[in-house]
Amino acid sequence: MKWIKSVFRSALARAAACAAVALAVQQPAAAYSWDTVAMGGGGFVSAVIPSKTEAGVVYARTDVGGAFRWDNANGRWVPLLDWVSDEQTGYLGVESLAVDPKSARNVYMLVGISYFNNGKSAILRSTDYGASFTTIDVSGQFKAHGNGMGRQGGERLVVDPGSSNVLYVGTRWNGLFKSTNSGSTWSQVTSLNVAATPNDNGISLVMADPSSVSGGVAQRLFVGVSRYGSAGTNFYRSDNAGASFSAVSGAPSGFMPQRAAFDGAGNLIVTYGNGAGPHGNQSGSEPMDNGQVWKYTISNGAWTNITPVGVARAFSGISVDPSNPQRMVASTVNQYAAQGGAWGDRVYISSNGGASWTDVIARGFARDNGGISWIGNGSIHWAGTVSFDPFNSKTVWVTSGNGIFKTSDIDAATTTWTFNSKGLEETVPLNAVSIPGGPLLSALGDVDGFRHYNTATYTNPMHEPRMGTTTGLAVAAANTSMAVRVGANMYTSANGGVNWSQVAMNGSKGQVALSASGSALLHSPENSSTTYRSTNMGGSWSAVGGLGVNNARPVADPSNASKFYVYNPADGSFMISTDGGASFWKFNTLASWGSDVIRAAPGREGDIWVPLYGGGLARSTSSGWQFSTFANVSYCSAVGFGKAADGASYPTVFIWGTVGGVRGLFRSTDAGANWTRINDNAHQYGGVGNGRFVVGDMNSYGVVYMSTAGRGMVVGRP
Repeated sequence: MKWIKSVFRSALARAAACAAVALAVQQPAAAYSWDTVAMGGGGFVSAVIPSKTEAGVVYARTDVGGAFRWDNANGRWVPLLDWVSDEQTGYLGVESLAVDPKSARNVYMLVGISYFNNGKSAILRSTDYGASFTTIDVSGQFKAHGNGMGRQGGERLVVDPGSSNVLYVGTRWNGLFKSTNSGSTWSQVTSLNVAATPNDNGISLVMADPSSVSGGVAQRLFVGVSRYGSAGTNFYRSDNAGASFSAVSGAPSGFMPQRAAFDGAGNLIVTYGNGAGPHGNQSGSEPMDNGQVWKYTISNGAWTNITPVGVARAFSGISVDPSNPQRMVASTVNQYAAQGGAWGDRVYISSNGGASWTDVIARGFARDNGGISWIGNGSIHWAGTVSFDPFNSKTVWVTSGNGIFKTSDIDAATTTWTFNSKGLEETVPLNAVSIPGGPLLSALGDVDGFRHYNTATYTNPMHEPRMGTTTGLAVAAANTSMAVRVGANMYTSANGGVNWSQVAMNGSKGQVALSASGSALLHSPENSSTTYRSTNMGGSWSAVGGLGVNNARPVADPSNASKFYVYNPADGSFMISTDGGASFWKFNTLASWGSDVIRAAPGREGDIWVPLYGGGLARSTSSGWQFSTFANVSYCSAVGFGKAADGASYPTVFIWGTVGGVRGLFRSTDAGANWTRINDNAHQYGGVGNGRFVVGDMNSYGVVYMSTAGRGMVVGRP
């Protein structure tokens, strides 16, 4: 994912002793349907992997959004990991995926993200196309980082073509491992003397040669390592099922192996780049702007450079037509060349084993949005994998930083690439506002956000002008025509987000708040302890007094335009302003290290709710003068409000938390006196993730939206 912000919460203290406002009782789960708000794509798809044994079975893995299987009948992707809990958020980072060469039903994944759940990592095993999984925690032996550099490489995880019980996995920091019981247990392959590499990418690919099967297993293995030059050898071979390995002589030493494919005629085709990829690293030591394509002849160890003539770019994707070993397709990665009104990677095809290549993009390029309007002139970029459909060699899939593209005729003079990303929701939601009588506005990482008139369709307008990540979003509660969003730039709207005008600001990104009337706008820039105030919608600014909270997240009172509130997780301070945000002072102290995404109940002055993680859920009806907690809510990471139930006098309250010892998404129609769990264990989505929000729909009772760590915006409907 091009943009993602990890949220660390240490020492989640319980709230100070307070009288409970009500006994929160968990009721049986309500009947809900679950989906994600339809946007289509939006994030980096690390790999697309078609089954070679069953037509139409294609899997895709992403860096922060889980894994998917293609539903050919309905033309959309089916999510496979929505069951992961918030104690398994990192499992949404799929570092590698392997399909059993003997059965497309059997699929395995290496999952984990280093900054979630203390790096908890697992092997996931399914025997029913990903409908259900067995989880094998491998954190004690090796850890994954599905959102790390090099995540498009591989595959690191492979099923032995001779035995469905035997698997190998290359790791970032701990070398090569082997399982002989379908991934249930793992042992290190000590014959390969490779552990960590300087770029923390380790073993980037593992290949088991199907032509070498003897005694029930592949005897010939190849291992690619993400290093070169003085850092060490980058390619190894075993001819005895891993009993011993030797460095392969003649392998390119100036580049790192990215991906590889057997051509079925005794050769291994390997792509190379000068970095782990998919882009250059921050230090500049691995720019990922140069590379090659090589053919390795297995029988005699000869290497042949088959790079497209005159192309000095990093390569990653490689695939060979299963019906013709001379026909292969390759993709560059991190190249920004002209591409149909945009800038992106190149796709090359060869019909003579790499002796010559045709630049498919330069030959003729057309784009089909696949019914997803926002993609516009979006390019195929970070093309980490490219693959023939094993059952129709005119069809080619290619992954991108914004989703997946597919062509049904790679040989056409003008090749049309269709954005095949319906159902593949991989955005990081950072904020959402449901406008009474209006649409749902979203703020997203990388892809701005949308004005959602219908959350089930793919034609809702994206915010324009675009700026990439939108970190902050606010709508004036009593004057909903007024809105503001901020990222690298700041834009204001006088018609509920239909049109946006850029205004000046101090700093960038961060959070914004609008007073109930819209007369005062507050902006807390990213990594700043100064919050700024404007009384003319960004025409001019002055520093707010008395606040001094780094990365403050101010919230406006929905009824009193003079009041704003800020909770500071660092010390538990609850701050208030009664002069329209001109100045703040400390009004109370809560437990520290709660969530700063506090909420004000719609239409009520001074009714403030604060999720305190392990400290539970706190509420004040006196603008913060006094707080009390809910006795049976032992954990709460997000709270939000929606339309009141028929006959109810209070807005519907939603929380992500633990009630009665059960973690999930809960709803209350009586201000927290009673809670009903509305999700189930099959729909947990890794919890609220980076956006840390649940938002009820203000126009439809019971409908709720939830952020995730990268699986898009969840929507639940009763």
